Amino acid sequence: MFREVTRTKQALPIEESIEILKTAKRGVLSVLGDDGYPYGMPLNHWYNEEDGKLYFHSGKTGHRTDAMRSCEKASFCVMDEGTPVEGEWWLKFRSVIVFGKIEIIEDHAQALDISRKLSHKFTQDEAYIQHEIEHSGPGVLVFALVPEHITGKSVTER
Repeated sequence: MFREVTRTKQALPIEESIEILKTAKRGVLSVLGDDGYPYGMPLNHWYNEEDGKLYFHSGKTGHRTDAMRSCEKASFCVMDEGTPVEGEWWLKFRSVIVFGKIEIIEDHAQALDISRKLSHKFTQDEAYIQHEIEHSGPGVLVFALVPEHITGKSVTER
């Protein structure tokens, strides 16, 4: 059902792909948008090692939310910062694409807990996190991408 990386020598082991998902700060979530057009948006995420899901937060309304509710299939793409090739202009970088299905987190306490864990990926400032949870928490929508297929590869951009 899902395609493998065409250039198999560039394929990353699943463990390395997972590590990139854990450390990358942002990626692009793509869903099926209005009138069948793809809709991709940059988002930060949190990879939960315990259940293998990627978690995101969002507002409760809008194009993204409408698209996710009408079609649960999505993909998410991340890439690392890249490594300069000595004496050259190009970078070597690694990217990962996750294909899966969207799952809305209906339990509000769980959604706030996930939001807090996602926040810790960016800051350890507990006062800031608590303030955001108190002010934005009531309007937050948390959703997961449940992976069905993960591919990673190493690329030299020349």
